[in-house]
Amino acid sequence: MLIDLTGKTALVTGSTQGIGRAIATALADAGARVAVNGRSADTVASVISELQAERSERDLVPAPGDVTDPTGADAVLAATGDVDILVNNLGIFGATPALDITDEEWRRYFDVNVLAAVRLIRATLPGMKERGWGRVLNIASDSAVVIPAEMIHYGMSKTALLAVSRGFAKDAAGTGVTVNSVLAGPTHTGGVEDFVYELVDRALPWDEAQREFMKLHRPQSLLQRLIEPEEIANMVAYLSSPLASATTGAAVRVDGGYIDSIVP
Repeated sequence: MLIDLTGKTALVTGSTQGIGRAIATALADAGARVAVNGRSADTVASVISELQAERSERDLVPAPGDVTDPTGADAVLAATGDVDILVNNLGIFGATPALDITDEEWRRYFDVNVLAAVRLIRATLPGMKERGWGRVLNIASDSAVVIPAEMIHYGMSKTALLAVSRGFAKDAAGTGVTVNSVLAGPTHTGGVEDFVYELVDRALPWDEAQREFMKLHRPQSLLQRLIEPEEIANMVAYLSSPLASATTGAAVRVDGGYIDSIVP
C-alpha cells in the first residue's frame, strides 16, 4: 500500500523528540508538509535542520509555541496555516501516589493532556469539514485502559482523550473527516533507557535489558520488548492517509498486546 500525503499539511504537537518527532518524520516522508512544534523556537529549528539533513526533500515548517496556552496555540496555528492532519501528541506524565495527587496536579494533567487537544480540534475541525477531508489523531496510551496505580491522573487524562476522540468523530460524521485515538504501549523514548537500567542489571546489553524489564515489570506485554517510536508513527501515518477512510471514532492499539482485552 502506498501512503501518499502530498498536498496535505500536518501539525504534530510536541514533535521535537520521541514519538512526536517520529510521527512528524513519517508524515513528511509520505509527502505531507509538516509543522514541527515545540516550546523553544531554537529547538524546533535545530530539529528541522537535522531531519532535512537526513532527507532534504522533507517539507518541514517551524511552528514553535506552547499549545497549552490559548495565545501560544494561536501562534502555532498561524505558523502552520490550514491544517489537514492534526496529531495531538503533546503530553506529560509522572508517578505520584494516588492520595498525594493535589487538585492543582489533577487540573494540570487535564489542561495539558486533554484541553490542549480539544482547543486545537475546535480550531481546525471546522476547516477540515468545509474542505471535505481531514484527519485528527489523538495519541493516547495503554494507561487509558490499564490505569496505573502510580499515576491515576495520567491514566484519567488519556481515558478522557478516548472520549474526546469518539465525541468529535460524531461531530464530523459524514463530512470526510475522521477522528481517532491511538493507544500507544510502553515505548522506547528519551530517558526510558535510564529508567530501565534503574530496575535491571546495568551490565546487560540493551536488547537483553529491555526484555528483562518487560518480563519483570510489564509482563502483560505480548511483544516482550519496548515499542520503537517509528512503529507508532507507522500507524499514525496510515490513519492519516486516504487508505484509512473507513476508520473513525476508534481507539486503535499499537500497544504490543499490553492491554489484555480482545476489543478494541
